[in-house]
Amino acid sequence: MNLNQYKLWTAVVTPLNEQHQVDYETLTHIIKDQCEANNGLLILGSTGEALNITLDEKKKIVEHVIKLNPSSPIMVGVGGHQLQETTEWVNYLETQKIQAYLMVTPLYAKPGPVGQFQWFKSLMDVSTKPVMLYNVPGRTAVALAPDAVSQLSHHKNFWAIKEASGSVEKFKEYLKAANGKAVYCGDDALMPEFALAGSAGLVSVASNSWPKETNLYVEKCLNKSFDDKSLWTEASNSLFIVSNPVPVKRLMFEAGKIKTPFMFAPLSHEDLKDIRKLTEANEDVKAWYKRNTK
Repeated sequence: MNLNQYKLWTAVVTPLNEQHQVDYETLTHIIKDQCEANNGLLILGSTGEALNITLDEKKKIVEHVIKLNPSSPIMVGVGGHQLQETTEWVNYLETQKIQAYLMVTPLYAKPGPVGQFQWFKSLMDVSTKPVMLYNVPGRTAVALAPDAVSQLSHHKNFWAIKEASGSVEKFKEYLKAANGKAVYCGDDALMPEFALAGSAGLVSVASNSWPKETNLYVEKCLNKSFDDKSLWTEASNSLFIVSNPVPVKRLMFEAGKIKTPFMFAPLSHEDLKDIRKLTEANEDVKAWYKRNTK
């Protein structure tokens, strides 16, 4: 499967039921909606609250999605700060029918370029699937080091980068360090600027709520026909008014796409008090899609 043909990857949320357990029936519907929109599937990425889920539950989620035999490829998040445990997670995923990994910079430890290179190389050496490296310093407290990327770009399993620092200039640094490999935008609101700078596509939060709409947004950004920047910027930013994925889950709940807005601790849906920006954004995006698909 050619992963690069998927210009939009959805960082799929993990829906919960009234008992605060994973709602697998709803997860099935979410996966179906993403496949119908022709979006790649990223499960147990940061939007999936992966670090707040037990190991056994993570395995159940992976195995459930695989059993659905989705038409879209499956990428699975790999994150943490303890190398042996993280390696064991990769070894488990190697036994599953998935297509790629998203490997995030180690959390809390703030490793430098050498430490990052050694961390990622250790994980990539035990994998047989393409790897997307993930730069999200707002979550990990350290940026992905371009020097480490440059060295890792020659690894047989290096596929791409997800760049979520919020800086076009940083994006250009990673594009150079990746030595011709794909660099994806990791910030919905910045996709127009990243597309002009050479982005291969988007790894998205917004496409949970708006699967087909975000797919069209990415298509228009990439073919240089996009001209509704303020609308999409405001809509995308509404999904980050409190910690992600609290807003997108609330929006999906309001739209009837998930049964509860509940989160895994320590996140809480109660941190979002006012949903007016979300509902306004939803109306704007739906209207934009209707105008552009007549």
